[in-house]
Amino acid sequence: MKVLRNPEIKKYLMLYGSMVIILGIFLSSYGWAGVAASCACILVCAFLHLWDIRTRNKKIAEMTREIDVLLHEGKRLDIVRYQEGELSLLANEIGKMTVRLEEQADSLKADKTCLADSMADISHQIRTPLTSMYLHLEAVSQSCGDVQEQKRHLREIRRLQDQIDWLISTLLKLAKLDAGTIVMKPEPVPLEELAKRAAAPMEILMDLKNQRLVIDASGTVVADRSWTEEAVRNIVKNCVEHMEEGILSITARENPIYSELVIRDTGPGISKEDLPHLFERFYKGKNSSEQSVGIGLSLSRMIIASQGGTLRAQNHPEGGAMFEIRIYKS
Repeated sequence: MKVLRNPEIKKYLMLYGSMVIILGIFLSSYGWAGVAASCACILVCAFLHLWDIRTRNKKIAEMTREIDVLLHEGKRLDIVRYQEGELSLLANEIGKMTVRLEEQADSLKADKTCLADSMADISHQIRTPLTSMYLHLEAVSQSCGDVQEQKRHLREIRRLQDQIDWLISTLLKLAKLDAGTIVMKPEPVPLEELAKRAAAPMEILMDLKNQRLVIDASGTVVADRSWTEEAVRNIVKNCVEHMEEGILSITARENPIYSELVIRDTGPGISKEDLPHLFERFYKGKNSSEQSVGIGLSLSRMIIASQGGTLRAQNHPEGGAMFEIRIYKS
């Protein structure tokens, strides 16, 4: 019989059978009527117990079939009809697991979509300078001994190569931050030193564009030195590129709650259409240059956020763009 294949039922049958035999031996001296009554009582209890086991096993088998349907057909597990007790607890936990699996599946689907979009954006961003490099190489091969023309094309090729190097390096940093594989190493950093080191690579471009840098900083910030410099540098670079001539100011202060850097330019400011999307990856505003790829500000926000800080952009009431970085001491 199928019932007897269940090892739990077989175990209890042997147990109750042994009890009947042992009880029959001990009670045989009191008469067969007492033996029969005791054995009948044991057999009734055994029958009820085994029937309960059989019923529970049937429900477990039914639940197993429903889980199989859930895994292969995506249907929900109906746990309402299960009464209180072990099966209800089990069904409840399976229901929770089902919801969690669905959430993970939705998250995975969203991640795949985001990854596909990101790969498309990355391939497009890299393809553009590569195409330009190919055209310049063709122009060099056809310049027919014109040394000045060849030098001009080679300078442009070198610039495009630097752009590709920066793009790949930044994308790798974004990928590491997304994956959570970067461990920030916070240490006390003087805010004035942070501002000067972040702005240093932009000094030549600022001179060419007749821009002036003003730094007014005091106090310290507890943050990862190199990564925070990178975040501030990207913001400074964005301000310098979007301002023709004027003043770029970096003001930094420390209070008992947070350390703050405010980077402000006197340029045209940020358009209302661009402001809500400014930190989106690969977003390029309508006033962006051709060389812009729209990932510098996104990287800055990720770096600041990974250290428990905030990065906010707005237009200053007196004109120009203003970026506010706060890194909290907690």
